[in-house]
Amino acid sequence: MKSTLTRRRLLAGAAASLALPAFAQSWATRPIRVVVPYPPGGSSDIIARLVSQPLSEALKQPVVVDNRAGANGNVGTDAVAKSAPDGHTLLLCDVGALAISASVYTKLAFDPSHDVVGITMLGYSPHMLVVHPSVPASTLPELVALSKKSQLNFAVSAVGSAPHLAGVEVERATGAKWTYIPYKGGAQAIGDTIGGQAQVLMNGMLATLPHVQSGKLKAIAVSKRTRMSLTPDLPTIAEQGVPNFESGTWQGVLVPRGTPPRIVQALNAELVRIIRSPEVRARLVAQGAEVVTQSPAEFTQFFTTERNRWAKVVAEAGVRLD
Repeated sequence: MKSTLTRRRLLAGAAASLALPAFAQSWATRPIRVVVPYPPGGSSDIIARLVSQPLSEALKQPVVVDNRAGANGNVGTDAVAKSAPDGHTLLLCDVGALAISASVYTKLAFDPSHDVVGITMLGYSPHMLVVHPSVPASTLPELVALSKKSQLNFAVSAVGSAPHLAGVEVERATGAKWTYIPYKGGAQAIGDTIGGQAQVLMNGMLATLPHVQSGKLKAIAVSKRTRMSLTPDLPTIAEQGVPNFESGTWQGVLVPRGTPPRIVQALNAELVRIIRSPEVRARLVAQGAEVVTQSPAEFTQFFTTERNRWAKVVAEAGVRLD
């Protein structure tokens, strides 16, 4: 009897896995729009463009990446929240920034805990603390000491973003003195740090590491609790005087609330398959990112945890925007 039940379960699972792509193609009847609520060149944009072609092939429809920047991801998120819940409009963003918005902004045109539904996490990229090569500091203690003597502009992708609040945590823990310069996205913050308009930058490793490898930026620390195998000689922030410190950029995909559960599950299956594929995984790992996937329920729980975590940091730092 057990063997018969086992065979039936295996056959049922195989049938479901075969039916899923057919169902995915049946609801995808026109081009899919992937909204990235930041300018091109940042971590979210990089991942969106990595998965867009494989997703297009799976759904038999064009997949277009739409950069809708503004207000630390709020403009693009609002556009997705108000779009038709039919699976043709996706949001691919930094979940940290999205989880922070409710605490930082006094008014939001959408409710991030209600108006969008999670599909899956895709990847995690720890932050890198880097400086312009001309900055005479190679360790965090040296950088902190320098900041107390000379004005250092600290570039952040946006006020209230995860890199901004990570910088605030480091500042509060070490006594550093930064002058925060907000930008409209990570790519712009990187560009101005390379150009020397800013001297210090905290940003996702996925978008930042290539510029360290090229010598355009100098790495001070990585924000993971343990060193990265890709950069074994780069110490962590925790090692350099901020015990247990960890921060990073989490990329995930969401859709408008009301999207049918079968579409949510179909998108989850396709995106998990794509991001775990050897070619996509290899490209992410080579730039310092980790593949992280979740079920919609796990994504929702993670999102709630992040929102509660950053609400405390925002309150302690007094960061508020109208």
